[in-house]
Amino acid sequence: MNTVMQFLEITFSPLVLIFTVSNLAAMGLQVRVPEVITALQNKKSLALIFVWGWVLGPVFGYLITRVLPLAEPYVIVVLLTSLAPCAPFLQQMVGKARGDMGFAGAFIPLVAVGTVVLMPLMAPLLIKGLTISTWALAKPLLLTILLPLLIGAAVRYYSDALATRIFPAVKGLALLSTLTTVVWCLVLYGPAMLDSAGSLALLSMTLFMVGMALITYRFGFGLKQAQKSVMALGMGTRNIAAVLAGALAIPSADPRIVTMVVMWTLWSVVLAAIGARIFAKQAGKTVMGDVA
Repeated sequence: MNTVMQFLEITFSPLVLIFTVSNLAAMGLQVRVPEVITALQNKKSLALIFVWGWVLGPVFGYLITRVLPLAEPYVIVVLLTSLAPCAPFLQQMVGKARGDMGFAGAFIPLVAVGTVVLMPLMAPLLIKGLTISTWALAKPLLLTILLPLLIGAAVRYYSDALATRIFPAVKGLALLSTLTTVVWCLVLYGPAMLDSAGSLALLSMTLFMVGMALITYRFGFGLKQAQKSVMALGMGTRNIAAVLAGALAIPSADPRIVTMVVMWTLWSVVLAAIGARIFAKQAGKTVMGDVA
């Protein structure tokens, strides 16, 4: 048994790297540059993404940490996570929500770039006592988040046929590494997650994700329903790959930090799936209303 646990511990970091890179590469292969350019020309959408992502998110996360008596490692995760909107599985959830896939295709790279740029700058200011340097936090984000995303997008832009051909393999690797990472996490961190019961960690992440989704959906400021659902799912979920990269970069990090990040990953899938079903029903009502 000890041999098995040692194997899981040794392979966990490489597995997380494969999980992160493959998921971001798959996201990049779905990026359509013209859609991104159109989004960049829409000042209202850009303003909403920035305000929801790096003003409302950090403020809301900070308020949660002030209201709930969380242990310091959990406070760090809430604040770090508040700076990283949009889960890698957003496009799958947008499809289930009957959302605007074109808007999602532009939203994902914009938010990814924003996270890579702003998280290293804001995290040391937001998280009291965080000693990691801006570059030490930015480096893993650049290498594991932005670089594979840009490579995937470049392949799609310069050779649509090649991108279409390799996408199933990259997506398959992303799915396999995701499932394997989940299993590794449950085995390695399952007992620690059970021990966190009563710590309010699960409540804090639920309040944050549900609150962000509801606020951004309710106050869409002129966005269509299909776009509001993308914004809500994007801001309600978090780029856990970026958070985990940041967490692993913290020197001598408390093990509870990684435990909560793992919990957040698993729980966000559940909440996003529920949200997607709700938004899909709203999309149906909108279509019926338009027909009528």
